[in-house]
Amino acid sequence: MIDSDVLYDLILANKEKCKNGKVADYIPGLKNADKENFGVCLIDNNKTVFWAGDYEQKFTIQSISKPLILMLAILDNGEDYIFSKIGMEPTGDAFNSIKKLETSLSKPFNPMINAGAIAVSSMIKGNSSEDKFNRVLKFIKKISENPNLDHDEDIYMGEKTTGNRNRAMAYFMKNDGIIEGDVEEALDVYFKQCSIRVSAYDLAKIGLFLANNGVISSGERVISIHTAKLIKSLMVTCGMYDGSGEFAVRVGIPAKSGVGGGILSLVPGKMGIGVYGPALDSKGNSIGGYALLESISKILSCSIF
Repeated sequence: MIDSDVLYDLILANKEKCKNGKVADYIPGLKNADKENFGVCLIDNNKTVFWAGDYEQKFTIQSISKPLILMLAILDNGEDYIFSKIGMEPTGDAFNSIKKLETSLSKPFNPMINAGAIAVSSMIKGNSSEDKFNRVLKFIKKISENPNLDHDEDIYMGEKTTGNRNRAMAYFMKNDGIIEGDVEEALDVYFKQCSIRVSAYDLAKIGLFLANNGVISSGERVISIHTAKLIKSLMVTCGMYDGSGEFAVRVGIPAKSGVGGGILSLVPGKMGIGVYGPALDSKGNSIGGYALLESISKILSCSIF
């Protein structure tokens, strides 16, 4: 059994690990995060909220946006089209690696790495990059049930001006027909979606949405059961960068991390979990958040395996 008191104890027990991590410094703005920040929120199917630490602290969603825009892209284009352009396999490489584009017929291995996510961003329907991003933001507002979400303009501009590796990937994919539309438009959507500001509470709400196979608290179905299961499967196999296999062994629940320090996770059919800790390990995952989720998984015996 877990409640807010237990979560508080887990925060205290794992906070020391945050000192061993580093905040992301290659994106202007992220280096200003306080590595001492650490919070968790858990929401179960009874809509009971348990929390501890900095669970309301806002941070940019970064790569946690990847499974979310994939849902919208599937709604826009259908699953077959998406996966004619992008694979479903783990890479074993860093999330921003470009080398596999040259050895796999230019097809990104999965939608959870940067190349795959940029390709997905290019598939969002809209008349302009602004229109497309507004649809992305509206969708994330809906599944998080937070109408007040917005993006961080400074982080967005920082990513846009320094994202040369991502730009190189995008033009490589344009050359080989993976991206069919305007490259700069796709990149603009991608950079801006990564800059959406959320909290651990917001992530827990999204986790609960996925735990319930695509249904929000009003009872409205937003995505199909099949799509929800597909997203969760990709989170298990690819969601924690090139540390996904070890995370599956140690924690065993669907999760997606971002270099802003967040981790979106869930226990299927039971609860959504959001954690925040901007101190990262060598893979780019929240070092404290990883340890916290491992502790929660052991207490609840909630590994899906």
